[in-house]
Amino acid sequence: MRWLLVMVLLCAGIGQASAEANPRYAAIVLDADSGEVLHAAHADAPRYPASLTKMMTLYLLFDAMDKGLMRLDTAMPVSAHAASMPQTNISLKKGDRLRVRDAIPALVVRSANDAAVVVAEALGGTESEFARMMTAKAKEMKMTSTTFRNASGLPNAQQRTTARDLSILSMRLMQDHADYYHYFSTASFTYGGKTYNSHNRMIKNYPGTDGMKTGYINASGFNVATSTLRGDHRLIGVVMGGRSAQSRDAEMVALLDKSFIRAEQLAKLSPKAAKRSPAAPPSKVVVSTQTVRQVTRQATNTQVKTQPPVVVKTLPRPLVGASQPQAVSSGRLSADLGWAVQVGSFRASEQARDRASDAARRLDDIEFAQVAVNEVSISDRTLFRAQLIGLQQEQAKRACERLVLQGMDCLVIKMPNS
Repeated sequence: MRWLLVMVLLCAGIGQASAEANPRYAAIVLDADSGEVLHAAHADAPRYPASLTKMMTLYLLFDAMDKGLMRLDTAMPVSAHAASMPQTNISLKKGDRLRVRDAIPALVVRSANDAAVVVAEALGGTESEFARMMTAKAKEMKMTSTTFRNASGLPNAQQRTTARDLSILSMRLMQDHADYYHYFSTASFTYGGKTYNSHNRMIKNYPGTDGMKTGYINASGFNVATSTLRGDHRLIGVVMGGRSAQSRDAEMVALLDKSFIRAEQLAKLSPKAAKRSPAAPPSKVVVSTQTVRQVTRQATNTQVKTQPPVVVKTLPRPLVGASQPQAVSSGRLSADLGWAVQVGSFRASEQARDRASDAARRLDDIEFAQVAVNEVSISDRTLFRAQLIGLQQEQAKRACERLVLQGMDCLVIKMPNS
């Protein structure tokens, strides 16, 4: 955190004039709920998106998944063109097959150019055709100043966008594909025996940040799009043209700090705005009487039917400072290990499993008993809850607090029949 504090103070001392003296600089911050623009500087000036391009690549992939054209286990062929993509990449080879479940974190975490082309060719036949699809979708979204020429963001003089257009794309990813939004907070992933860590330090270092994406090429400078929740406000921020990753992040921190203050001031002036709930991914339906951080409250008249949790995997090591957890039997947990951490509810069980497994990886030094998926029927809708079960109450609280600090929403819940 020391580097971030130093850079924030530096930005505050230099002031906005310095940022605007950079010819590649552009920025915008808006309230995700109201659409109110809280800050804008060169927001409509043409800029190179760099790897922020991959947010549109992911948007179209999520579209295809929602339409049933792709599934997490769909294996996509790797062409010679895809395998030829320069760094950053995940070293794919011609003839390999890349599953969707691996392509998503490869794009979010590694910003892998080869994975971007694999997705493009799977959905568009060729990367150039997919780029036309991307541009058409951008125009449909009213991203009027955006043109895509490739799926990765690698240098192309004709691939241009604006900070405002990228804020629209960020909003639409959250609104249209809330079930997949959690991928944007992924801290690391492993592929081919190698573990890759995220370039996005905002998620780790700025509380409340739970997405989106970073990008860099020489022509663009350092770019970042960010979504951050604080209190009743979720803000979308885009900073482009940073001279370094550190100064870019520091600029974003300064703008978010200022914009959250402005959002609070505007809410006090507007009683209607003050009553609005934060704009959070709507698919995260959570039910609990004891929460650390709750995103969406379930309506009181909703009918809920739950099933016993299905254990996905049991970790071999015991909890720190606790006895070896007991296994689940007929959905019942022992009295002292009857607490759980819930990290989301999803329409597909595999999404819930991936989310719970991601939470487990983030808590690798706080051992827990089991990663589980719990099916729940809410009115006529079936959801799958991602949970870490078999915990003592204090262990669950500590685990959830740590996940919140890493930008992952969670709940501490008492399991039924425990």
